[in-house]
Amino acid sequence: MKIIVISDAWHPQINGVVRVLEMTRRELFALGHQVILITPDQFKQVPLPTYPDIKLALFPYRKLAKMLDGLNPDAVHVMTEGPLGWAARKFCRRKKCHFTSSWLSKFPEYAAMRTGLPTSWFYKWLTSFHNQAAQTMVTTPAMMKTAQSVGIQRVVRWQRGVELKRFRPVPSEIFANLPKPVMLYVGRIAPEKNLQAFLELDLPGSKVLVGDGPDRAALSRQYPDAVFTGAKTGDDLVKAYCGADVMVFPSKTDTFGLVNLEAMACGVPVAAYPVTGPKDIIGEAPVGATDEDLSLAIRQALSMRPEDCIAYARTFSWELATQDFLANLVSFATDHPQPVLDEVTSYAHTDQT
Repeated sequence: MKIIVISDAWHPQINGVVRVLEMTRRELFALGHQVILITPDQFKQVPLPTYPDIKLALFPYRKLAKMLDGLNPDAVHVMTEGPLGWAARKFCRRKKCHFTSSWLSKFPEYAAMRTGLPTSWFYKWLTSFHNQAAQTMVTTPAMMKTAQSVGIQRVVRWQRGVELKRFRPVPSEIFANLPKPVMLYVGRIAPEKNLQAFLELDLPGSKVLVGDGPDRAALSRQYPDAVFTGAKTGDDLVKAYCGADVMVFPSKTDTFGLVNLEAMACGVPVAAYPVTGPKDIIGEAPVGATDEDLSLAIRQALSMRPEDCIAYARTFSWELATQDFLANLVSFATDHPQPVLDEVTSYAHTDQT
């Protein structure tokens, strides 16, 4: 099957959307499907205002339409609501073809935070985008309820996995010289991540932030006792997780948070606010703590056992996540939206370690 995936997020960005796209493409290739990515690097680009490290496609419709006309796909999935996503939506409406979409970030909250405009304005924009899709994929049952509550129709679940062959306990001395406990954050250093709530906590130990973004320089000056390492990937990222005692996830606007699963797979418990994403991942499992008092959540999480975190992470599978994705796709060029596969290959969940 030929599947086209259109995303405004792609390399050199380092974020959850890019990671999901990488892993899903890998699993689809393994099943014998053809996957064609359409991403900003194939177009003229412009820096995103207030976040210049992110480049967006500039007026992409004409080129995108020509690409889609020549590819004859079986299914089209739009990952994001950026310029490429809107161009794909426009194309599909004009051609009376069908596509699926995914809601992967609480963009209305981000946009309201950056502009000062009401969140409701941006939710109207969001729902108008996704309600043109045959189905909109979200990460958890809680996100399904949230999507429906803001007016998004035809919502289905696309669960997440963790790459267990990569994220695993390994010896690490990366933070050996820092006072314990090491409290680690991994992700963008940006306003929507609510990092000041973490950095202002009066707790013993060391605060380490792995990642980059528009707030890194200002926050590193404001909080000189915190350690800002910049972005890490591959084995360096694994060693950063394994050198920590607790993963702290202060964001209140994420829809999931893959870094939490990665930390657990390395034996590190998670502390977070009780919001969509962390509370859905942790649930009642003894792998972390959520509380409106983040310092209390950290103290509780530090008592969790690494072996419980590792065992829990092993219940998440990219194979099963890709089964969701395939089952949710619809045929691109039919009169009425219908599943593109009559029968999705069944997967046996296997231990990937």
